[in-house]
Amino acid sequence: QELMDIDAKGQPSQPPWYERHVQPCVAELLGSALFICVGCLSVVEDSGGTGRLQPALAHGLALGIAIAVLGNI
Repeated sequence: QELMDIDAKGQPSQPPWYERHVQPCVAELLGSALFICVGCLSVVEDSGGTGRLQPALAHGLALGIAIAVLGNI
């Protein structure tokens, strides 16, 4: 009888259409824009002597921020 009670509860409702379609697209757009803009700006503002380290750290920081902010979507 306990098995019948579990089956009677039914399926959980699906999230609204914007949570399934719009939010992932906006998150992808914002994450990519942040990643590209910060990465490109780090190369433009390259001061002498930093070499490849500054763009690498900037890309890593941008990726970490994008994941922290948009990761739950």
